[in-house]
Amino acid sequence: MPTLGFLLYSTPQKDPQVRTIQQSLRELGYVDGKNISIEYRFAEGEPERLPDLAADLVRLKPDVLLPIGGDVAPFVAKATRTIPIVFVMSADPLQLGLVATLARPGRNATGFTFLQDELASKRLELLKEIAPRISRVAFLYNPDHPDNELRVAQRAATAIGVDLQQIEMRGPGDLDGALQAVTKASLDALYVVASRQTVASLRRIVDFATRNALPLAGGWGEWAEAGGLLSYGPNVGEVVRNAATYVDKIFKGTKPGDLPVQQPTRFELLVNLRTAKALGLSIAEAFLLRADKVIE
Repeated sequence: MPTLGFLLYSTPQKDPQVRTIQQSLRELGYVDGKNISIEYRFAEGEPERLPDLAADLVRLKPDVLLPIGGDVAPFVAKATRTIPIVFVMSADPLQLGLVATLARPGRNATGFTFLQDELASKRLELLKEIAPRISRVAFLYNPDHPDNELRVAQRAATAIGVDLQQIEMRGPGDLDGALQAVTKASLDALYVVASRQTVASLRRIVDFATRNALPLAGGWGEWAEAGGLLSYGPNVGEVVRNAATYVDKIFKGTKPGDLPVQQPTRFELLVNLRTAKALGLSIAEAFLLRADKVIE
């Protein structure tokens, strides 16, 4: 019976990506306790526990290790250079040193990243198009999160005449200070970079934008559905479901180094029309027709 080891930042109950992978495995015919054994180790929001938890999973010698998150996967990679790893993350696996190249990982790790650098410019352009009066945009991000979004967004901001102000949020304890900095600087819109810390605080960030009448652009649908003005990015569930197919391939003998790291190729634009009306924005019909979903 093959064994799969999950390493999580929080718990299985709090991580929707785990539930999605579990369902996808069942659709592929894998039933925990019947024809697959699944082991879970979770840090319960305490990152200092991750090295020991990764080592503990490796000692079990599972057939595949599945870490969720760019802040989790490096600990698994450090713990083993032989057990196959399938990661799911929003970070850049190249910057993390997990793979040699995206097309040919070449080592014992491969997987899926939501990262697409060019989305940063498109997302900012959409925000300016839907809210043309904005000029000073708060760029809320975690500088420790390995991605290239800031650099790409800065180029786009210069091209469309927007002043991008960096607002850092490394952990949950930074959120209050970050939001106060947005208010103090009198910024007139909010661009949120997806990372574990920003997604974990999604509701508070959206509520802040609503109270302060700030158009908000987020990385995927959850931001617009929660009340942000728009989101543009991958369908997270669609990407995560594919992780189960890689686990299945490795169970059947494929080497992880021969499986390319996959990035999303389909992107969704969601517009929250209720929020637009509350902000006093009149959105052109042509813009709404481009949206994959309009929330009314």
